[in-house]
This record gives sequence, C-alpha cells and structure tokens, in this order.
Amino acid sequence: MISRWSASAGAAATALATAAAVLAPTAASASPPGTKDVTAVLFEWNFASVAKECTNTLGPAGYGYVQVSPPAEHIQGAQWWTSYQPVSYKIAGRLGDTTAFRNMVTTCHNAGVKVVVDTVINHMSAGSGTGTGGSSYTKYTYPGLYSSYDFDNCTSNITDYTNRANVQNCELVGLADLDTGEEYVRATIAGYLNTLLGHGVDGFRIDAAKHIPATDLANIKSRLSNTSVYWKQEAIYGSGEAVQPTEYTGTGDVQEFRYAYDLKRVFNNENLAYLKNYGEGWGYMSSSVAGVFVDNHDTERNGSTLNYKDGANYTLANVFMLAYPYGTPDINSGYEWSSTDAGPPNGGSVSACWQDGWKCQHAWPEILRMVAFRNATRGESVTNWWDNGGDAIAFGRGGKGFVAINHESGSLSRTYQTSLAAGTYCNVQNNTTVTVNSGGQFTATLGANTALAIYAGKSSC
Repeated sequence: MISRWSASAGAAATALATAAAVLAPTAASASPPGTKDVTAVLFEWNFASVAKECTNTLGPAGYGYVQVSPPAEHIQGAQWWTSYQPVSYKIAGRLGDTTAFRNMVTTCHNAGVKVVVDTVINHMSAGSGTGTGGSSYTKYTYPGLYSSYDFDNCTSNITDYTNRANVQNCELVGLADLDTGEEYVRATIAGYLNTLLGHGVDGFRIDAAKHIPATDLANIKSRLSNTSVYWKQEAIYGSGEAVQPTEYTGTGDVQEFRYAYDLKRVFNNENLAYLKNYGEGWGYMSSSVAGVFVDNHDTERNGSTLNYKDGANYTLANVFMLAYPYGTPDINSGYEWSSTDAGPPNGGSVSACWQDGWKCQHAWPEILRMVAFRNATRGESVTNWWDNGGDAIAFGRGGKGFVAINHESGSLSRTYQTSLAAGTYCNVQNNTTVTVNSGGQFTATLGANTALAIYAGKSSC
C-alpha cells in the first residue's frame, strides 16, 4: 500500500493523479544523536519562519530537531507538491534562498535545535517550463545538471508493486526517474547533499527511498563528507510487495508507516488497552531503526492516518507517541486544508501560530509539554502498566515519569501505582499538581478525552 500525493506535469501538461511517497529513517539507532530525539516537521514553513520558531518555541520546549521542506529549486505553482518536483539543486524555491537557509540553520543551532532536510533525490519533474529560480527545463533535460542519459530507461508509470524493477526503475506518477545506479548521478546527488552539509545541516529525510535501490542509497551516503549524518528514509511497508522497509536499515532509520495506520484504527475504533505491547510486539521494525509519527504531509491528506481534524483522538495519539518508548517521533505541523493540493498560506510565511490557517501542532500545549516528558524519561522502559480493558490506560517510565490517558466518554477517578519517588509533581497536561505518596501512589480524576503526565524534575507548574 502506497501513500499518494499529487504531481503536475508542469506548464502545459495535464494534471497527474495522486501518488506514492515512500518511507524514511536511520540505521543502527532510530534515535538521532544526542539526548533529544523529537523532530518538529514544519511542513512548508519558509526558512525565515522556521528560524524564528526555533528560537521562540522549539529550543525552549526541548525539541531536538526541526525538519524543513525540500530546499531546492522546483516547478512553479502554488500547490504544496511543487516542492517535490525539483528542477535544479539551487536553493531557490518559495521557502527562501541560500542566505535565508544558512541563517535558519545558524539560528536553530543557536537555539539548540538540529536541522533535518527533506531531500528529493529519486526523481526530477514531470513536465517542462521555468523553475522558481529561473532555470529552464524539460522532463528529461536540466541544463548543467542532468540530461536524458541520466534517467532510467523505463518512462512509464509504476504499476506493479510486486515487481522490484517496476518500483525502482519506472516513474512515480510520471516524474522523471533518476538512474541512481549511474556514477554521474550518484556523484551529483552526493554533491547536493554535501553542499547542504556545508551549510550546517544535521540530517536528511530521503523522500521516496523505496523507489531507490538500497545499494544506491548506501553508495551515495558513503560519498558524504559526514557519513554518520542522521538519515531517515521513507519506505512504506506493503504486504507482499517486492521492496520492503527493512532493506534500508543498513544506512539509517526507516519510517514505520504501520505505526501511524494502526494508531488511527485503535483511537477511532478499538481499545487503547491493546497498545500495551505497541511496536515490535505488533510486528513492526526494531525500535532502534523506526521513525514514527501520528501523521505526515501525505497521510494527513490521503486519510490513512489521523490528522488535525480528528480532535481529541489526534491530540491523545500524539501524547501517547511521545510518552511511549518506541521509535523516534516526528510531530507533523502544517496548515489547514480543504483541497489536498492546497499550498501553504502566505507562501510559507508564518506571522504567528494559529493565524492564517497555520495549525502549529508542535506548539499545542498538550503535545509541546510532552517533549520535555520524553527527554526526561529517555532510556526508561514501560513500568506499572494499567488499563481498564477499554479506552483508559496508564503507564510509567521507570522512576522518571508516569502518564495516564482517558479516552473514555466519561470521567475516570482512581488511584495509580507508580515507581516515582514521593513528592509533588506538575501534571504538564493541564498545569495542576499531583502528590505521590511514599508508596508511589497518587489519586486523580481525568475528564473524558484528557491525559495526565508527570515526570521527575518537574515539581512546580
């Protein structure tokens, strides 16, 4: 099963159908380097706005990373997916130029936030015209960059996901497919990534990785000036498909799409009690190589996951993801949309959160405050699990934290057993205090569709 996103043939070409995006993660450790592993994905925010948000929100909240949309010249058009049809590797898209990009990286680093770049290296465009930076191009000719010899011979659309050659050599929704087995193409892509590393970036999300042979990606990564750079790959799991996400764990993390799909089903139709062994217990990839999310820019639009329109289900799913120790979490932060093609408000300029359609999920208090919870409980396993067999659960993270989620239709009052030291703690979900007694117990009432989260080191609100 593949996530679909719209693509356009460009100037005079007909609109292409929605298409598959592919998964993305890192190798031996899904956790990015360092003690802070949560990434805020500021989808289609321009670089100047990202810089301000690193200073004002992401750094103070404890986010370890910010992920920015592709920094490359792309086809013209207001739709979001124009960013995913590059026409050159110049930083000359709607989100800003090289100066704005470098300033953003420096500002985010000064705020203690590392920068991950969404990179499109599987393909180029689907049509012809003039790019956002003034470059002329046709589908198979990008002057000074690529010619027709640099693309795969298959020029038809991908139609058979049980056929490896079809998936990796043919065209994803009509987009010109680069021949990444070719020396020149590998060197050129590595040159682009090295330029970004030279600008100070700390990691890459590899868009549509499933459509690039794992050996090609390994070769490209081996050419980087920093071969240990954080690397997460989009390779969507599909039962019975020829290309599987586990093929890519040798070079970095891989995004575990099943995690997001199943969270939607559980929060919408099943019992949270089922989440007790979430992760490997459900047949997913090892936590050490899994990138996880509640939704991303593709899945929020194609309906395969929860999204901001799902209210408390969406909020509580993000709370659970940040509290539960599986994989490395991305928080999707985008904008309101009614048309799935809709591009960013104000061309990506964010004057303030929750204005002009910007949803800023990364700054929702219930989500934002869980970032510090995750950082404080890092390395601790699940302890003191409790559930009512239905939609109320609670669990600890060793002696460092405890969370309870009430997804029932009514309020819930009970006494919880924790492994926390006696004392007063701040429930960061609503800024009220909780007292844990000498036996590690506390009593609390949770309203319907609310949560409680306390952790060591946070005694006052």
